[in-house]
Amino acid sequence: MHHNSTGEFIQFLSSKGFHLSDDDIAFIYFGKKYTDAPDELVNVAIETTLKVQVSFDGSYYIALLEAMKQSGAQTQYEAKRFVRREEIVPNT
Repeated sequence: MHHNSTGEFIQFLSSKGFHLSDDDIAFIYFGKKYTDAPDELVNVAIETTLKVQVSFDGSYYIALLEAMKQSGAQTQYEAKRFVRREEIVPNT
């Protein structure tokens, strides 16, 4: 499902029963500003972090977001392609 903004994505996660703490949400927005990443990359970084780490891990999220930006990803599709290419999420 595609979400336009990071806020909408966080609300979607909450509606599915995954509640991020206020500190996690603040850190998500810090990382977004720090890396100057668009919402699409931020959302993929959040989703991937949760899949790999099973909970929100701020340092993992920032490292992943920086790697996505460094790879040149600018859209959700490119970010997800980066995650697949780098085999970040183990096949289950």
